[in-house]
Amino acid sequence: MSSRLFAAKAASHSGFVAPVVGSCLGSEQAKQAVHNRGVTGKRPDTKTGTPYNAAMTEPAPTPYPVPAAAVDREIEINKSRFIAWLRPVNNRAAAQAVLAEARERYPDATHHCYAWLIGPPSSAQGAANDDGEPSGTAGRPILNVLRHKGVGDAMVVVIRYFGGVKLGAGGLVRAYSAAAEAVLAAMEVIEQAPTSEVTVSLDFSGEQPLRHWCGQHEAELVDIQYGERVIAHICLPDRAMADLRAFCAAHGFAIGKL
Repeated sequence: MSSRLFAAKAASHSGFVAPVVGSCLGSEQAKQAVHNRGVTGKRPDTKTGTPYNAAMTEPAPTPYPVPAAAVDREIEINKSRFIAWLRPVNNRAAAQAVLAEARERYPDATHHCYAWLIGPPSSAQGAANDDGEPSGTAGRPILNVLRHKGVGDAMVVVIRYFGGVKLGAGGLVRAYSAAAEAVLAAMEVIEQAPTSEVTVSLDFSGEQPLRHWCGQHEAELVDIQYGERVIAHICLPDRAMADLRAFCAAHGFAIGKL
């Protein structure tokens, strides 16, 4: 993913003071997040462009800890190299992109094992993969260490170069756990700022002013569709929602939910 970060102040679990960040959420989360902060507006009919009233009054999401940045670490156990990556991810596509990057960077590695958690730690969606190691000896241990850290929107990939000495099932579990621990121990944690995703219906002449507004308010224009009217899909920090409502009212644009 290209990071969708919105800066403010917060502190990590360890007391490290860091900027608050936010990320446009994955598919299901995005559909819920668009309701946040009592947004009200009109949603355009996708066929005719005719707006209709849509009340969005669900509470804002609670911020949660996420990795501040990418971290790389390497350990060696019984002649095998274990290269561990920590990457911030906030959806499956971003996680798959990280895995593809790892495979491209280390194409001759024996295994590319991974685990990720997406969403708040208490309810995060998780996945793990052993990539050819005996079942349960790589991905699951990585995931267990990741869960223990209490963060969301995080992925750990452990790339192994076999050194000629078999470690056995127990040895593999310990090795992959140690690699995950090594990279996560170096993690700096920041707090995710709530974000929302909305649609904006506008005429063609309004596209450039909307793009300018997004650039001035740390908002991302995720997608734009052209029909009888222009329909823009925007991800923005919740703190900018009142400004967006005022901007759209001034220009005659209609805000809607996904």
